[in-house]
Amino acid sequence: MKAKDILIVVTIILSILLLAATWWGFSQRKTNQQLESHNQTLTNEISDLEELKVELQSEVDSLEIAYEYLSLENDSLSNSLTDAQLRVDRRDRSIAKLKKANNASKAEISNLKSEIQSLLEQKKILENSIAGLQMENDSLRARTGVLEASLGTAKQENAALANLNQTMQGEMNRLTLANFKATAFQVELERRNSKVTSKSRRAKKILVSFDLTNVPQKYQGVRPLYLVITDDKATPIKLENPIQATVSVNGQANEILAAEAKEVNIEDNQRLSFSHELSNKLAKGYYRVIVYTDIGLLGASSFRLR
Repeated sequence: MKAKDILIVVTIILSILLLAATWWGFSQRKTNQQLESHNQTLTNEISDLEELKVELQSEVDSLEIAYEYLSLENDSLSNSLTDAQLRVDRRDRSIAKLKKANNASKAEISNLKSEIQSLLEQKKILENSIAGLQMENDSLRARTGVLEASLGTAKQENAALANLNQTMQGEMNRLTLANFKATAFQVELERRNSKVTSKSRRAKKILVSFDLTNVPQKYQGVRPLYLVITDDKATPIKLENPIQATVSVNGQANEILAAEAKEVNIEDNQRLSFSHELSNKLAKGYYRVIVYTDIGLLGASSFRLR
């Protein structure tokens, strides 16, 4: 290489180094300025922090004083809170007692209202009943005359029935055997539904029952029994199939028209019965049922149809 070329190269290198040094110096200067500025800022901040430290120390001292004061106040408040809590507990117990008493009063008032309502309803029912009874009394007063008249008629009818029974009983005593007779007669009239009636227009069946007691040995055994039904004039009722028979009454033969007849084994004591379906409606009035056997009249009873 030529010296000239070497010199050029050296010159270029030195120029580059000079530029680099210049740039580095400039950079260092700028950096130093920044550091100085930063240091100044830090110095200012430290100064501010020192002032802040002083202020904070003062505030801490104040806060310590306030804390001591608040601690004392807190103790006082704690005591006050305990007292207040005790007062609240006493108040709550008092309120609970008052509520309980109030609820009891409400329940008592509710019960009293219910009782009053019930009494009012009972009063209304009684008033309605009294009104109904007054109307019924008026009706009864109006019917009293009719009932008295009916009672007079019934008394007359009962007297007539008693006379009929007395006459019939006298006749029975004369005609029946002394120690072979029927007693405890029961006569019932039934409707179609087997219910007892005394209405002439409803009577469909006649039921007759009686007792034979202490029958002597000589009268016991199989004998015919006859049921005769007559009106109060001793006329037999109308029968579709009357049963004609001859019986002995006090040693005399008598012809009868029986409604029913059957063979019965007469024993020492027994209760016997007859049932007769009426083929014709009977009129109102008095009637007799008479029971015969082949050797005499056993007994009779009377009944009335209205």
